[in-house]
Amino acid sequence: MRLMIVGLDVHKKVCYGAVMDEKGKVAKQAKFTNDPEGVEAFMEGLTEAQVAMEAGYCWQPIYDALEDSGHDVRLAHPKEVKAIAKARVKTDKIDSQTLAHLLRADLLPESYVPPPDIRDLRDRVRRRAFLVNMRTMVKNRVHSEHAKRGVRLGVSLWTREGRALLRGLALEAVDQVLPVLDTLDDQIAVISRDLKRRCGEDPRARLLTTIPGVGYYTALLIVSEIGDVNRFPDSGKLCSYAGLVPTVRRSGGTTRHGGITKEGSRWLRWALTQAVHTHIRYETSLTRFYRRLAEKKPNQVAVMATARKMPGGGLLDAA
Repeated sequence: MRLMIVGLDVHKKVCYGAVMDEKGKVAKQAKFTNDPEGVEAFMEGLTEAQVAMEAGYCWQPIYDALEDSGHDVRLAHPKEVKAIAKARVKTDKIDSQTLAHLLRADLLPESYVPPPDIRDLRDRVRRRAFLVNMRTMVKNRVHSEHAKRGVRLGVSLWTREGRALLRGLALEAVDQVLPVLDTLDDQIAVISRDLKRRCGEDPRARLLTTIPGVGYYTALLIVSEIGDVNRFPDSGKLCSYAGLVPTVRRSGGTTRHGGITKEGSRWLRWALTQAVHTHIRYETSLTRFYRRLAEKKPNQVAVMATARKMPGGGLLDAA
């Protein structure tokens, strides 16, 4: 039986697929709906094919369905697929063929695919961040409504006493958003309890919380973003994945270092930098390193440099 290679250009509602043999001869091309029936119809007659698809907005259902069907599925890194990103003529048809050709030639830049449990954890920690951001937006709206009217209560608005004062003002613009704030508080409390339980059950997360500045949420966020830590040969590669390493420009005999790359996982970068802000309240070797650097460099530069040292200072081994 001939090995068939499949390239899939996946979108929210539709996909475009190309099937070719090992010599690059296209056997089938078609547009189909992005649902189980559409995928099954396109893959009919193919067994244990090699499939390439880009890591985009809605890759997971198709990836899981194809893998469960026995196909060898590879996830391409969108930014690294230069043949597609820099093509002069870019269509779904051409993109699907290009993915298949790259896989056939063993040139496909693959993206890490977390196992289902890590994907579930990643979804939960990000969902909590989304809810907290929504709550902050509502709180800011309450502050702005008071500022427009010159209202100053002189107490924290988010304590029990502050909430009672807010309701006593009888401001319609505030009263209408307070129930939203209460609902968000309840949902954040529910997901926070679940994450605290998960942290207690995960030895990697528990070990991470022994680092000053790393709480249960930060620990689980780091675990979910790193996934299999063995895919990083050293802490430098992990820092690169977090986008914390400086950009480098070399020309002739001149080397220039710029700001951090900000490539890779923005969530991991955020977690490490937030951990630094709390960590420097404690007296540790990292705190002393931060202080020495902060005397000569801007604060943000010192924070980023300290965040790069956190994996090397035990975070990589702890994960």
